[in-house]
Amino acid sequence: MSNQSAAASLRKAATSVFLPEDEGYEEANTTWSLGLGLRPAAVVYPESADELGAVVRTAADEGLRVTPLGTGHNSFPFADLDDTVVVRTSRLGQFSIDAEKRRARVGAGTHWAPVVEVAGGMGLAGMHGTAGDVSIAGYHVGGGLSWVGRRHGLASSQVTAAELVLPDGSLVRVDADHEPDLFWAVRGGGGNLGIVTALEFGLLDQPDVYGGFLAWDLTRAPEVLTRWLEWSATAPDDVTTIYHHFRFPPAPEVPEPFRGRKLALISGVALADGARAERILAPLRELKPELDTFGGLPSTAVSRIIPQPDGPLPVAGASGLFDALDASAVDKLMAVVGADVPSSLGMELRQLGGALGRPDPDGGALNYLDGQYMLFGVGPVFDPAHRPGVQAQADQLLDSLSEYSRGRKYLSFDLQDSDPSRGYDAAAYERLVALRRRVDPNGVLRTNHEIR
Repeated sequence: MSNQSAAASLRKAATSVFLPEDEGYEEANTTWSLGLGLRPAAVVYPESADELGAVVRTAADEGLRVTPLGTGHNSFPFADLDDTVVVRTSRLGQFSIDAEKRRARVGAGTHWAPVVEVAGGMGLAGMHGTAGDVSIAGYHVGGGLSWVGRRHGLASSQVTAAELVLPDGSLVRVDADHEPDLFWAVRGGGGNLGIVTALEFGLLDQPDVYGGFLAWDLTRAPEVLTRWLEWSATAPDDVTTIYHHFRFPPAPEVPEPFRGRKLALISGVALADGARAERILAPLRELKPELDTFGGLPSTAVSRIIPQPDGPLPVAGASGLFDALDASAVDKLMAVVGADVPSSLGMELRQLGGALGRPDPDGGALNYLDGQYMLFGVGPVFDPAHRPGVQAQADQLLDSLSEYSRGRKYLSFDLQDSDPSRGYDAAAYERLVALRRRVDPNGVLRTNHEIR
């Protein structure tokens, strides 16, 4: 930071401040989204909501912007942060669970994994996604696409209250009766109006589920995907599944039987007893998978269903929402990520619909997803010089289904800087823009998908 006055002011506002010249800056600047080379003006670790408020006020006074980062799972849309103070929320990681009220209260830095374990011991579960190392606040602020979404909708629908630091540095609590506009916006609005310091949300009675995955060699992908598309179009809301293409490297840390393999997987969770779940899955099992891990699972194991690596990764990718897909769509996808195509790209097709597709009049800024499927193409980028090529492949995958698209996106999975209006219906986006202009007229806050 060239302005020594601004640096001194930030150090006065917070205990842990890292500037580019400081030892520890590189580590503080590292997020799950590796390989970006972001160089923010400063990285701050606030110890409390009051300290965070002081940092926001100081940054605004010094002409700097502020962006909060928990795990930073989707920092990819950021291009240049040299005028921005990055607030790492990891020290706001306390949480508590009220079993009687079936409610959790979490600090902004809390990850899913510990909450899942504690709640599971009480016979409860949150609407978490496919990984346990994601920050709960960021997940809900983006909407939250969970394993039980087709039954219960987006996870943000379970949020009952939030505490925010606003762009003027003030702290406010929002719920249905206090600051209802901000309460509406914090549920899926992407963090554009305030920085969450604490979140409260409802938990589900869910002691166990029926979940797992089925796996075939990738050469069988055309028939497996065709069957899954036919099956998923009429599957009951009690089941939520994902179709995957995995290309596992021949590395010793990759366990057998995945090491060096190219596989098509169907992973999922059914909120049904064993007998009914087996009837639901029977059409998929008719294809004789090599691996079948489906069975009764405690809720604490659900976030570990998919055999994916833990920890930060350098990747590039693209995603979008699509209407119903037919056999022609299978051919188009195989032309980009089929078994014979020389590519490192992986693919997910997430089954939407059910409660995920029904607008909730009492929900927040994002209360449904306008599509039957979400396609997500992603590949590793271990050499920065390869990023354009991987990104081009991901874009090609998305473009292959352009005839099935109405241009809508789920922004939490959008790894590029794109038009945020594509993540909301027109009325919701207009409301978010108006609120942003009222609450943050000077543009102090910065997000990966910024509403202007």
